[in-house]
Amino acid sequence: MPTDHRPDLASVPDGSPLVEVVAVGETMVVLCPAPGEPLEHADRVAVSVGGAESNVAGYLARLGHRATWVSRVGDDPFGRAVVRHVAAAGVRVDQVVVDPAAPTGLYVKDPGPEGTAVHYYRAGSAASRMAPETLADPGLAGARVLHLSGITPALSASCRALVEHAATARPLAGSLVSFDVNHRARLWPAEQAAPVLRDLANRCDLVFVGQDEAETLWGTTDPLAVRRLLPDPETVVVKDGAVGATAMSRDAEPVFVPAPRVAVVEPVGAGDAFAAGYLAGLLRDLDPVRRLRLGHLVAAQALTSSGDNAPVPPWAWFERLLAAPDEAWSPLDLTGAPARV
Repeated sequence: MPTDHRPDLASVPDGSPLVEVVAVGETMVVLCPAPGEPLEHADRVAVSVGGAESNVAGYLARLGHRATWVSRVGDDPFGRAVVRHVAAAGVRVDQVVVDPAAPTGLYVKDPGPEGTAVHYYRAGSAASRMAPETLADPGLAGARVLHLSGITPALSASCRALVEHAATARPLAGSLVSFDVNHRARLWPAEQAAPVLRDLANRCDLVFVGQDEAETLWGTTDPLAVRRLLPDPETVVVKDGAVGATAMSRDAEPVFVPAPRVAVVEPVGAGDAFAAGYLAGLLRDLDPVRRLRLGHLVAAQALTSSGDNAPVPPWAWFERLLAAPDEAWSPLDLTGAPARV
């Protein structure tokens, strides 16, 4: 049987050995019929790629940061499509293992009058075979951030062990461990996920959680109550959709920044974009307010795009809005042309 192998490093857009962010998790092929057309009546589907952690890496790469995606894919056309898609965003993929014994995961969207249902076909996928040794490669050394999500521990026992190892043993010495709760009810019910995700989040340095997730998992919509549930991370960021986000650090007062208004085209991927923007602000040593602003501005790009990975404006556009006085930021409206401040 062929052994595991990795994509050729020559195919990686950025061949530099330096890495700022390591993002770990499964990325799948997405099949979707025409908008509003139920899957059972569709005679063709569009093929795309989606994955929370690789989305974060892609946005960070577009913002000028050196990001590496770590995962496993099958030795199949879907796996090759996934790797090509992630690499095209400027993300390094030399740490992706191609597994000849397991398939690439996929999910299928089924539009309907009550919304879009999602059907996963990921049980036994190549990515579900990730394990603690996934982070053993010395090529990952020196990363400033290791980004994980609550999707990965739901995939398999070995994936849960990987996340526990990353958060507790800290195999990437000196890296800040970032964790997006990202509860997926289709993978595990709230009563099963709640204690596991709380424990994992509490072992990390930076935690992102949606207010709706906090209510589903832990029965609260109060950011301060979430902070009390997660006392150990240096920073907890609670996102409240179109309202705004609150960052709570151990040694500082909570900081709330309202979200700018946008015309939403597709909400999928906005949470990943927000996390990427906030992490970019952290990597650039911005203050807490501007980290949250940058999270909102990158999320706005995702919200106004039909895909999981939206293009981003030049850095000068972000820089101008990050420098806006509070009285100009609060009423900021991005529904039309880029805002003027």
